Amino acid sequence: MPRQRFLITAALLLSALWGGFLGSLHLTGSAGFLDRMEASLTDIRSVLIGGKTPPPAVAIIAIDDRTAASHGFPVGRATLARAITAVAALKPKTIAIDLLLIDPGPEEGDVALASALGLVPSVIAAAAVFPESKQMVTSDPNDPLSGIPVADSLLLPLKRFSDIAATGVVNVATDETGVPRFIPLISRSAGRVDPSFPLRAASLALDRDPAFQPGRISFADKHIPTDTGQRLPLTFYGPRRTIPTFSLMDALGGKLPADAIENRVVVIGATVTAGGDVFPTPFDPVLPGVEVISTAIAHLIAGDSIVRDHNIRRLDATVAVLLPLALVGLIAWRRSLIGFVLIAVVLVVWATINLAMFKAGYWLSAALPIAAALPPVLVFGAAQLFLGRRQARHFAAQSELLQRIEAPGLGAWLARDPSFLAEPVRQQAAVVFIDLSGFTGLSEAVGAVTVREILSGFFEIADQEARAHAGAITSFMGDGAMILFGLPHPAEDDASRAAACALALADRMRSWLDSHSDLQGGRKIGFKIGAHCGPVVASRLGTGDRQQITATGDTVNVASRLMEVAASRGAEIAFSAALVHAASAGAGPSPAGPLEGPLETKIRGRSGSIDVWLWRCAG
Repeated sequence: MPRQRFLITAALLLSALWGGFLGSLHLTGSAGFLDRMEASLTDIRSVLIGGKTPPPAVAIIAIDDRTAASHGFPVGRATLARAITAVAALKPKTIAIDLLLIDPGPEEGDVALASALGLVPSVIAAAAVFPESKQMVTSDPNDPLSGIPVADSLLLPLKRFSDIAATGVVNVATDETGVPRFIPLISRSAGRVDPSFPLRAASLALDRDPAFQPGRISFADKHIPTDTGQRLPLTFYGPRRTIPTFSLMDALGGKLPADAIENRVVVIGATVTAGGDVFPTPFDPVLPGVEVISTAIAHLIAGDSIVRDHNIRRLDATVAVLLPLALVGLIAWRRSLIGFVLIAVVLVVWATINLAMFKAGYWLSAALPIAAALPPVLVFGAAQLFLGRRQARHFAAQSELLQRIEAPGLGAWLARDPSFLAEPVRQQAAVVFIDLSGFTGLSEAVGAVTVREILSGFFEIADQEARAHAGAITSFMGDGAMILFGLPHPAEDDASRAAACALALADRMRSWLDSHSDLQGGRKIGFKIGAHCGPVVASRLGTGDRQQITATGDTVNVASRLMEVAASRGAEIAFSAALVHAASAGAGPSPAGPLEGPLETKIRGRSGSIDVWLWRCAG
């Protein structure tokens, strides 16, 4: 037991340390190796919850296949200027151009576009370029810009456009599966800090400058939690065109519905099939990038982004410690159906809470608790299984040895109840004694090998018949045996089974002795059986490391003396009248055959006499 407690304590300690280690990596955003698992589990949760209606904050003007067929791709800036002019006439809050305007075009088109951008507050796109696709960050909990990667360079729009319209960086952060999970709200490069494209658009639409604090961004009284590195977590409203989307051709043709444009952020971007700016999402394998950007703008304006900030990550780290502790503790507590049911309940409760929190807008990690719990549970479960099997083999060997040494029929009961007969018990029982006649003289005349063979055959027959009739051999005494019926508990048919066992022993012994006359060296071996029933005292005899289960009392003495009566009367079995009566009244078989009696018989060692029935072979 101390060894088991040590193993359990060590398992719990190692589980807590493993969960704490993973949790610390998660807190600093360094557990990137779990991203793929988290991505899959996030997609599953998104699909289970389903899409939702986006807020009436954003509309998309798409440069789609229809536009490309009519005006080519990329669309000329003069055409783009006409579309912006048409949109501006419908009074949007902001127009956001999700296109990189970094190279000069025809002068006439550039002049027209610059003029159109000045009609309403506008945002145009820039892009950050990172060296070798690696984003190096620093960590400082007191710096609100800590964790923001530093770009190698920026692709900036032409100055003639950026002097009129605000500029925002359009980069998105994807996981290992390519799904956009975050929008970096701030981008850094040498000597400058730039807001993201969605942040610029939302700021113009809300007419508020953003304020940054560690773990959140604020627009006056609107506070939006952010993840490490001032990233905005993304959840998608649904498949493509869930956010109201119209073709640029509709804008050019004056067919845009005014109520879909007025007081909204209008994002103009490419959705043309050949454009390549698409991302996989839980709801759509090829969601256009302009819809990803529009989703982020809607989150910032409506404040409906999912929460994954430092507090959520701390909660994740806590669960990463507690969940493996709970599962390992349950395995250690009870490896049974109840234990496994409780483990399943804990997992279902955790998964349900995780999904409910996700639906409510809180992104609790699913991968981290699984990664924290799975290795300790598997290792500890395998260790427990290995130790359990080894212990089972040990117990099986001990049980087999016990069955060989202890009274046959009582070994299994002792294994279940080690305190059985720790205190003497007085109860009713039936007792059968059997002894080989003439064996002492035979053992002096034949060798030890023959003696052993005869005794082995005798013991085997006695053991088989005792077991067959649910009796227990409480002792082998040289060339004799005592069989008790009534342990571990007395039964109504104890006498019937004792009588049937005595008769079966007589038949088996007679046949066995006749078939092994060659072992008897010309001498004749016989046997004698006595059977009686009544009160006995069942107990354990002995102290310390060796104890013997047996029964004592007058009933046992009488049963033993009845063997002498059988031998003196030339019978094989001597039954007491008490046993014959009890066997005849019981549910089991009564002794049938050539019974003789009742005979009033004096029993050695007793002052009175008892009635005895004798049984001998009819042949």
